[in-house]
Amino acid sequence: MEYRTLGNSGAVVSTYALGTMTFGNETDEAGAHAQLDRYVEVGGTLIDTADVYTAGVSEEIIGHWLAKSSARDNVVLATKGRFPTGDSPNDVGTSRRHLRRALDASLKRLGVDHVDLYQLHAWDPITPLQETLSFLEDAVRDGKIAYGGLSNFTGWQLQKACDLIDRQGWSPLVTLQPQYNLLVREIEWEIVPAALENKLGLLPWSPLGGGWLTGKYSFDEEPTGATRLGEDPNRGVESWHRRSKNQRVRDVVEAVRGIAEARGSSMAQIALAWLVDRPAITSVILGARTMDQLNDNLAAADLHLTDEERATLDQASDPGAADYPYGAPGLAQRDRPISGGRS
Repeated sequence: MEYRTLGNSGAVVSTYALGTMTFGNETDEAGAHAQLDRYVEVGGTLIDTADVYTAGVSEEIIGHWLAKSSARDNVVLATKGRFPTGDSPNDVGTSRRHLRRALDASLKRLGVDHVDLYQLHAWDPITPLQETLSFLEDAVRDGKIAYGGLSNFTGWQLQKACDLIDRQGWSPLVTLQPQYNLLVREIEWEIVPAALENKLGLLPWSPLGGGWLTGKYSFDEEPTGATRLGEDPNRGVESWHRRSKNQRVRDVVEAVRGIAEARGSSMAQIALAWLVDRPAITSVILGARTMDQLNDNLAAADLHLTDEERATLDQASDPGAADYPYGAPGLAQRDRPISGGRS
């Protein structure tokens, strides 16, 4: 396992994090504890959860494991708040009222007095941003969280948050958790540059594109059986009915397959290795139903692609930005020779 700083903080985390959205739903407690044991055994340190993962059960399962594990001092624990935790209008959002209750409930379920990283799970268009960010600052000062982070923010939202924090002299945010993989690269247009400018580390979720980058889905036959798309072919952003008809998805999958076969690696390992070395990446979040899936993913920990392999994947996965402002003319305009002039 390799290690990097948690964004612009002094805390150090493994380059692969363990995501726990499956805990209590697709993975029972015994299976979850086995995954946690295996993850820390190979040197993993960053465990990511959220209060809405299986309605809090994911946090409870992690809390039960922490209570019996000797790994607590080596684990960097991250959770999130923002989405509905009840039926009241105040049981959702990033208001001071909701986040205070949400954080306290997360700490109770996890069985800890603080978490290392507390992330706003998404933008809240209703709550004033100053109210939200001042809550994070108070939580840092109260010792309930070590660092604040964001999840699913756009570029302008990220920049607005960082600017407000800078003006107020509050503790800086350290990370952003976005969807990012070979099939979803549009964050490179605005979100990645904003993260780099503000020294935020990225914690990508869905690094395998909901399973598409593992090669397990056929483009010609609707999936069935005990997989996410087998149980629900229209599931979320990875919908089989949408992606199976997309030629770019086919091109990316075949490019990953070719490199995997040449290397003798799994397709998942190649997709993860491409992502972990992208600009601004701190730690890639792994999400596995089974121990076999987790072990396969963890085998990417010391895998790095060649320049030629990266170029092949970059070309196949190019999202095809229009020529301005994100295509070649726009990119050219963002740079200039130091010598100046028209020549």
